[in-house]
Amino acid sequence: MKGAGIIGSMSEIDWSHLDAHLLQLLVAVLETGSITAAAARLGVTQSAVSHLLGKLRAITGDPLFVKRGRGIVPTARADSLAAPARELLRQMEQFARGPQFEPARWAAQLTIAANDFQRDLLLPVVAQRLREAAPGVALRIVPSGAPGAELLRSDACQMVISPRPPDGTDILQKRLFADHYRVFYDPCMRSAPAEVADYLAADHVTVAYEAHRGLDLDRQLEERGHHRRFAVRVPGFAALPAFVRGTPLLATAPSLLSRTALAGLASAPVPVPCPQLPMYMVWHVRHQQDAAHRWLREQMEAAVGAVLPAALLGGPAAVPAQCLTQQPRGAVAHAGGVA
Repeated sequence: MKGAGIIGSMSEIDWSHLDAHLLQLLVAVLETGSITAAAARLGVTQSAVSHLLGKLRAITGDPLFVKRGRGIVPTARADSLAAPARELLRQMEQFARGPQFEPARWAAQLTIAANDFQRDLLLPVVAQRLREAAPGVALRIVPSGAPGAELLRSDACQMVISPRPPDGTDILQKRLFADHYRVFYDPCMRSAPAEVADYLAADHVTVAYEAHRGLDLDRQLEERGHHRRFAVRVPGFAALPAFVRGTPLLATAPSLLSRTALAGLASAPVPVPCPQLPMYMVWHVRHQQDAAHRWLREQMEAAVGAVLPAALLGGPAAVPAQCLTQQPRGAVAHAGGVA
């Protein structure tokens, strides 16, 4: 009758008070057959076990364990609760840890925003890796222009690849590589500009993703007193060859474009000092701990390592290589431009 008294005195406790500690206690007492041994396994005192067992009795409405000689034995109800308790503990652990991510079972549409330079350089390799490891993923690529934070906040895309990460304490970034600029030209139409005067006297073609806004490189050269004549402005690097080939125009562009859009044109060092062009992988903080997005970021970094020489992966970074919140605009803009 003593057990019934305990149950009656705690009748105000209902099932919503059930937690993992009580389930672990039930399993420990069932498996050890002893309050003392259960306390030792759980690392608590015997009095704590007795108190928790009282709560569990009140919740279940059953004494659960009764005396037999000097020991205790489970009731039929306690025996019937053993398997459900273990399963609940397993589910609670899985709830806390999250399901194990399996790329081969991932079905999703991913949108990555990238302008033509980084798109053509990196994303074909990323797409191939996705086809091989995560065939259920459909990749959609959109131009990023000069990306704003709302592009990521609205989930219009899940990742941006850009040399100019948008502002926002909720925007995370990691530098992928840094490129340098070269002057591209048609060798059938002219020679490389060897001197600063030759470079500044030439007509140039440049990229402007938005009206009245060119590359940061163009602005920075002007701030240093290097004024160039722009005969043509185009909306992306992929358009440069059509205006350089067969003309004396010069295009100052990232050197890695010699692998893609500007292949077949000659190039030379820029005869004036130019900043490096860093390239960042950018995402919203809500995806930071997501296992699928973390795997996607790993695939992007693996693609960079497969495509680019090691020399371009090092060098100074506008932010540390680990994931950080975006620094103020001035901390990034001096290191590169919009691409």
